[in-house]
Amino acid sequence: MSSAPLLQRPSNKRIALPVRVEPKVFFANERTFLSWLNFTVVLGGLAVGLLNFGDRVGKISAGMFTIVAMSIMIYALVTYHWRANAIRKRGSGPYDDRLGPTVLCLALLAAIVINFILRFTESS
Repeated sequence: MSSAPLLQRPSNKRIALPVRVEPKVFFANERTFLSWLNFTVVLGGLAVGLLNFGDRVGKISAGMFTIVAMSIMIYALVTYHWRANAIRKRGSGPYDDRLGPTVLCLALLAAIVINFILRFTESS
């Protein structure tokens, strides 16, 4: 009789378990991408409204909001492809990103604060 336990695996071999990715994971990635693009369309509409109906400060603010909207679009596209590639390769890792949305929210906050500063300093 062998003294090795029956269910113990050898230390040099890895156990390969198939990882099944649910179809809802792919759709969740697409839904997140589309929600980011929806936000950029709203922000772009705000920028176009400021550009068409605003004064000098409105045009500066429209430029800032356009830059923020474009950066959000690029971030959404890169994140979508990164997640799709990880899902396709059946990666187990976390698919979330904590730094990207924080940086984008800070950029949007900075654009709004600069808009208010320019608006209140020009009128006085």
